[in-house]
Amino acid sequence: MTQIDTSTGNPNLSSNAAYDIEEVVISRYQQGAREQQPSLCCPTPYEGNYLKILPQEIIDKDYGCGDPTRYVSEGETVLDLGSGAGKNCYIIAQKVGANGQVIGVDFNDEMLQLARKYQPEIANKIGYYNTQFVKAKIQDLKLDLEKVETILQENPITSMEGLAAFEAQCHRLRQDAPLIRDESIDLVISNCVLNLVRPQDKQQLFQEIYRVLKRGGRAVISDIVCDEDPTPEILNDPQLWSGCIAGAFREDHFLKMFEKAGFYGIEILKRDDQPWQIIDGIEFRSLTVRAYKGKDGPCLERKQSIIYKGPWKQVQDDDGHIFCRGERMAVCDKTYQILTNPKSPYHQDIIPVPPYQDIPLEEAQPYNCKNQAIRHPKETKGSGYRLTTTHPEEPCCSPGTCC
Repeated sequence: MTQIDTSTGNPNLSSNAAYDIEEVVISRYQQGAREQQPSLCCPTPYEGNYLKILPQEIIDKDYGCGDPTRYVSEGETVLDLGSGAGKNCYIIAQKVGANGQVIGVDFNDEMLQLARKYQPEIANKIGYYNTQFVKAKIQDLKLDLEKVETILQENPITSMEGLAAFEAQCHRLRQDAPLIRDESIDLVISNCVLNLVRPQDKQQLFQEIYRVLKRGGRAVISDIVCDEDPTPEILNDPQLWSGCIAGAFREDHFLKMFEKAGFYGIEILKRDDQPWQIIDGIEFRSLTVRAYKGKDGPCLERKQSIIYKGPWKQVQDDDGHIFCRGERMAVCDKTYQILTNPKSPYHQDIIPVPPYQDIPLEEAQPYNCKNQAIRHPKETKGSGYRLTTTHPEEPCCSPGTCC
């Protein structure tokens, strides 16, 4: 029996299923920590020589379908969701350097033990210690599960009153001592893990990714997606759930999940041409997506404009603004910063047109972004702009050349 997840439109496992998804996933990956499980891995080349310092055990027992580590920058704080044996974390540790930080989150004790086992050795090799591995569900990044386990050991639940007290303590932990704080992360990565989360928790998962990112931060996620909705037979196969198949996002819905959570600049960085697996005619392949946080906030008028270079006749952004090729389009300050920031996904296609006279942010008035307006050049230059220039004394062209 299947039911439709209204947040994505994907058919998902019925609540009447004969097995628990989390138990199946934990069991499969516990086995993967003990001995190599090739069926859990989609072969992926990694850039550079970052694997050279890693113990072979970590390489053999780490499972993924892409390489989100190639999109990391020096000095960043990076969160790896479902960090497993720690391969991606240890690659990133080398990239972010001594001033960066890497936090791996996993729910599997055996994988956490394996990742932590090599921390001192790798720190000695690279010359600094910048990794941390913590226990949590990736859809609930506020709750430190190692602290929860301590609470349970000290206060075993033997009654409904005890259960209520335990739930209250968990609530206080989330509020007073969140494991991953709001807006504390520059980059969230994940490598073939989001599909392992229970269907009913996936919307919360994307909200958590959004919560922990700083404004202007980004997520780079590699995961398995499918081109059609999985069949009931696939959805009700526990081996296919733990094997990254049954929980795969339909590829168009995957991007919509980022959009629904509030991200902008969502783009496909890599889509494998060849499927990893084909089951019942449905293709399952690796997809790597990048998405940015920071389009929320007030719209203020500072007389800024942008010119979309082309080649499309017009384009539309995630806020519904339409930009016409070659036209001087009026935008609010927030949109201007998003489109023109050198770190934004748009800046290579945009020509910024700042006002000749700056309007301080504290003096800026509200701007109605619903007005798809072309800004007259006089607005940019100011009504008192009457400058006239003459030809410079030095010619713009050298003798004997064409201008």
